[in-house]
Amino acid sequence: MSGEALCAAAVPAPARAHGAPPVIRHLGLAEYEPTWRAMQRFTAERDHSTPDEIWFLEHPPVFTLGLNASRLHLLTPGDIPVVQIDRGGQVTYHGPGQLVVYPLLDLNRLDLGVRDFVTALERAVIDLAAACGIEAECRRSAPGVYVAGAKLASVGVRVRRAGCYHGLAINVAMDLEPFSRINPCGFAGLQMTQLSALGGPRTVEACAAALEPHLRRALPL
Repeated sequence: MSGEALCAAAVPAPARAHGAPPVIRHLGLAEYEPTWRAMQRFTAERDHSTPDEIWFLEHPPVFTLGLNASRLHLLTPGDIPVVQIDRGGQVTYHGPGQLVVYPLLDLNRLDLGVRDFVTALERAVIDLAAACGIEAECRRSAPGVYVAGAKLASVGVRVRRAGCYHGLAINVAMDLEPFSRINPCGFAGLQMTQLSALGGPRTVEACAAALEPHLRRALPL
């Protein structure tokens, strides 16, 4: 069974949840740390009646290290800042030309487990790629979305009190050189790819617009 089939088989298409649709926010180019703190506050302050939100944005150049990440995977960061954060996973890079998606969802209300949530995010990217004629897949042993062995999208989440934050980063049309300064997601020599080089959307705005319906279908929103 292919990685794509594994993703599709792992979670049946969920039923729609009752309640208001998520609030969609397009935040443009936003500094990493203030955005992360805003996600934490939103999650800490929300209750069962708080509408879910999905944030679409880009970050200035930054390396982020997961909660238990090894700094051995941070090779030569140079002048790019490094931020230790509270998601799972190892080290990754964010920069202009990469679409970052932060779904701030109540997983209990949506009847989703964490693994099912991650799989739904991966499925949305795979469906987006397929709509562009790109064959993509996920890997059970290494979250994210891959094309011919190269990584197209990364996934890293945190859940507190059933509220999730952090999320998904899709390489669209960016400078991929900073990924060579790290072992991406803890894998030495892992190659990265991006949609603009594969015939997909060439701007973050176009990618966000194309991804949103796939995200709504993959999640019970």
